[in-house]
Amino acid sequence: MGLIKEFKEFALKGNVMDMAVGVVIGGAFGKIVSSLVADIIMPIIGALLGNVDFTKLAVTLRSEVVDAAGEVVKPGVYLTYGNFIQAAVDFLIIALCIFFVLKGINKMSKKKEEPAPEPAEPVVPEDIQLLREIRDELKKK
Repeated sequence: MGLIKEFKEFALKGNVMDMAVGVVIGGAFGKIVSSLVADIIMPIIGALLGNVDFTKLAVTLRSEVVDAAGEVVKPGVYLTYGNFIQAAVDFLIIALCIFFVLKGINKMSKKKEEPAPEPAEPVVPEDIQLLREIRDELKKK
């Protein structure tokens, strides 16, 4: 019974719950950014480069072997570097987004942590200071 209680305490701690929420939101965020890259950014880049579809970019390492009936006997081997380019752009955009989010969070947390500056003591002119000292000496007598 002690093990179950220990696990409950661990699983319901604030940090674990925060991390779980972060993982779920991060997964959804990753899907959004992947869609942004695959459906918006890469088609624009492809159009600028002459209607290139990055997902179809590949180098044939070995062509497929077809028999007389037209059926594939041995499938071809392809190096699909276009998918890699897409994944690399995906990663760069996700990393950039996370960078800006963390930068904003850090900026906000610094503002909260910094105590308000203490008001500076007003500079008292020398003659006023001298008059105060004289006053204080006269009060003593």
